Amino acid sequence: MKSAVVFAYHDVGVRCLSVLLAHGVRVPLVVTHADDPNENIWFGSVKRLAELHKLPVVTPEQPGDDLASSVEALKPDFLFSFYYRFMLGERFLKAPGHGALNMHGSLLPKYRGRVPVNWAVIHGERQTGASLHYMELKPDAGDLVDQQAVPILPDDTAGQVFAKVTVAAEQVLDRSLPALLLGKAARKRLDLKSGSYYGRRRPEDGRIDWSQPAWTVHNLIRAVAPPYPGAYSSAGGKPLRLLGSHYPDEPAKHRKPTLYAERGRCYADCGDRKRIEILQLEWDGRTMDAAEFAAHHAASPLGE
Repeated sequence: MKSAVVFAYHDVGVRCLSVLLAHGVRVPLVVTHADDPNENIWFGSVKRLAELHKLPVVTPEQPGDDLASSVEALKPDFLFSFYYRFMLGERFLKAPGHGALNMHGSLLPKYRGRVPVNWAVIHGERQTGASLHYMELKPDAGDLVDQQAVPILPDDTAGQVFAKVTVAAEQVLDRSLPALLLGKAARKRLDLKSGSYYGRRRPEDGRIDWSQPAWTVHNLIRAVAPPYPGAYSSAGGKPLRLLGSHYPDEPAKHRKPTLYAERGRCYADCGDRKRIEILQLEWDGRTMDAAEFAAHHAASPLGE
């Protein structure tokens, strides 16, 4: 029976750890994160799954030397990282006898780095996916084992796309694991020049620039829509947060960016003289849908 130390968090961590257990992989240690009380925890718990299966589980603040010594002492066949948030150093990568592998939420080598699903939606991609690859010290750069694509539809939010990527990650690991355990898995060198690396996104990156085209604004809104913090701006001098949108490819009604109602629907005109439909918003601290906005509010300039 092969063994694997697992570093995991989030829904991808839950589903991929479940796959390992279903294949009979022995897991002598699970490393995960303690949930941040200041974070919106909308995803599954790796810690609870590990406890259900009576697996040893730890939640260190950082994966330091003490943890590296513990992993080395276990002499695992594999080390897996499934949406674990910290980079793992050389000692961790050298500890397993048959390699350290990571599940990344994009079609590598595209969208290496942080929050790949959100970046793919922001850039208007029509597909993304999950990639299982060997780990190197350089992030998301090791040989590819397998990957699975999923579609990104024009109105999909990042949350909806992440749910698809989670299923893709489960499928990739489930079909790759038998060959991995036998030492017969394929390895394909990544052409890093054909992809790009993206960093962490910050809350302030959700500010809307209304001079941008409507499609660009729509992509930002859906990339940070709930369960993420939402895109923000101002309207009529009051704070505005946009929580859902639709791109109808229709002309704007105003010369300048404006939030307004038409036939019971809410719209925002953008810099390319096209508009997006706003499905849900929070204006001056009050959440409302398009019908409520249309019933009670007049047209208001955006970004003022």
